[in-house]
Formats: sequence, structure tokens, C-alpha cells
Amino acid sequence: MNHWMQRLKNFPWRSLLQSATLSNLIIAALEILLFWGAVHSLAVSNVLKMLFSPPLGIITQIAIAIGMGALAVYWFEIWQQRFLLNSSTLWMLIGCLLLGLLIKSLLPLPSFLVNLSRLALMGILIGVFWKGKPYWR
Repeated sequence: MNHWMQRLKNFPWRSLLQSATLSNLIIAALEILLFWGAVHSLAVSNVLKMLFSPPLGIITQIAIAIGMGALAVYWFEIWQQRFLLNSSTLWMLIGCLLLGLLIKSLLPLPSFLVNLSRLALMGILIGVFWKGKPYWR
């Protein structure tokens, strides 16, 4: 038990939380921008309706979540030069991303790109481990 707690303390939490927060903020800003565009422009509204209609909507949400996970790994690679990424760090990054989505779901923000759901979890898993493939070992 002590060994597990020591490993948990040694994670680069600051860099993990920074990259997850920045990824969540970018997605939230895009959601606000697209919501504003949908309210003020009929063309943007029609495009969003088409992208999020039932046959294409699931694929769109998963693709955005994949991008969010890959973006978080990218930011982590930039900020954390001295710590070697590995699979356990990638799992902690997924946890930080989900924590950010949980906090975002509690705020009164539009949430149609990525919300806290199974589709988002699946997309984030794919994105993080796809971008972090060189760090699996």
C-alpha cells in the first residue's frame, strides 16, 4: 500500500492538470464560439444541426473527444520535458481530463462538443493512447 501511495505522489500533477485544463478550456471556448455563431448565423446553425444529427452526431462527438485527448498529450509533451511519459501517466492524464469535464458540466456553459459521457470517455481514451503510443512502455 505504501509503495502505491508513493507512486501516486510522484506523478507530475501540475503538468497533468495544466494540460488537461488547457484542453478543456480550448473545447469550452470553441463551444461558446459555436453557440454564439449558431445563435447569430443561420449557416452555422444548419452546419451544426447536420454535424450533430443522429447518424453523424456520434462520430462527430467521438472525433472531438479523440482530438481533445490527443491535444492534452501534446500539451503535456511540450510542458514536461524532464519527466518521461509512461502508461500510468497517460491514465492519470485521462483522469484529469475527466475531472475537467466534470467541473465543466457543473458550470452553466453550453456543452454539445464534449460532455461527460461514455462517448467522451471512449474518445479521450483513444486520443490519449493514440497520441501517447510511443510512451506505452
